[in-house]
Amino acid sequence: MRSRLPKVLHRIAGLSMLGHVLNGVSEAGADKVVVVVGPDREDVSNEARRLRPDAVIVVQTERLGTAHACLMARSQLAEGFDDVLVVFADTPLVQAGTYQALRAKIHQGASVAALGFHAADPTGYGRFLLEGDSLTAIREHKDASEAERRVTLCNAGLMAFDGKQALAILDAVTNHNAQQEFYLTDCVAIAADRGLSVSYAVAVQQEVMGVNDRLQLSQAEQVMQRRLRDRAMLSGVTMIDPASVTLSHDTVLGRDVLIEPHCVFDIGVRIGDGSTIKAFSHCEGATIGPDCVVGPYARLRPGSELASHVRIGNFVELKNVALSEGVKVNHLTYLGDASVGSQSNIGAGTITCNYDGFAKHKTVIGTHAFIGSNSALIAPVTIGDGAYVATGSVITDDVPADALALARGRQVNKAGGAAGLRLKLSSKT
Repeated sequence: MRSRLPKVLHRIAGLSMLGHVLNGVSEAGADKVVVVVGPDREDVSNEARRLRPDAVIVVQTERLGTAHACLMARSQLAEGFDDVLVVFADTPLVQAGTYQALRAKIHQGASVAALGFHAADPTGYGRFLLEGDSLTAIREHKDASEAERRVTLCNAGLMAFDGKQALAILDAVTNHNAQQEFYLTDCVAIAADRGLSVSYAVAVQQEVMGVNDRLQLSQAEQVMQRRLRDRAMLSGVTMIDPASVTLSHDTVLGRDVLIEPHCVFDIGVRIGDGSTIKAFSHCEGATIGPDCVVGPYARLRPGSELASHVRIGNFVELKNVALSEGVKVNHLTYLGDASVGSQSNIGAGTITCNYDGFAKHKTVIGTHAFIGSNSALIAPVTIGDGAYVATGSVITDDVPADALALARGRQVNKAGGAAGLRLKLSSKT
């Protein structure tokens, strides 16, 4: 990946690849998870525990192959689970149904089951060698005969075991190969030679793609985005230009939500029924109620909470703000660390001055208040219900309910002053 970040912590749709795999196996019914990590990889361990607090972390100090990695979980394998899945944190697109298909093969009597795919170009992949419906071996491309190389059913790497036989099969794997590594794929031939049933399941090639560089990461992102957009549209969301919309893995969109082109939804966004997100808007950590309109060119940052029928217009930025029902913030405004009561109107160019260089302070605006354009509200400050702040005001003190606040310099007109000023300035050029 050419990165300081471990490969499996690179994100797809806002979630680490490891996270996608943990979510998938959890959804598939895994009641115990063991994560094998390399030495000094507390960052990977912490991510696993964050997403699956009951995950057991084991360390593979020496990199001696995939079967060797599995044996780092020897004590867990010895518990004799009904079935054991061996999966990889750099194959983030595998879905729960595919994991369940592998588990089903074990429940149907197989001792080992491998996951395969039909490759458009099988060059470089291990081939599945079959006898009837049974898998007898996985032959690496370099070791395959000409006839075997014509096989297009290839190894995806994932495998399932009968939990009561997994440890014995893994212990039988040797490192008698050019790399002197213990290969998980050898488990197929070991089980077949012992007369045990070996089966396989098939996934589409795209689902089992591994991610080993930034190019493949971007390809996986595209696949995940298509899945998320398709799921949203099938649940009742309209997207005018789906390919231009970016979703997070946890984005929640209600029915009859309309999303215009070039919108981005980062982590932690929920949008209620009937709301519209106009073009070029960016939302993160925001909750948008029903029947709201946001954008175009709006930015909702973490902590933004919109009740129903709120209107956010162009070039408005919100952070840590609660807007009650019917609030309008239509143009060129920044609201931070604030709450606004129902039916209030915030004029163009309004700023809540919430940071003094050391700490954040809150602005409270009541119901049915009117904040005139180009106003600066110096927090901490409270604007009462029904209060009116005149355009261009700098508010430093609380404004009582139903009061009119004016805080600006008095205008002075000097007759003929413009002509005199022009004459003075032109004489200097």
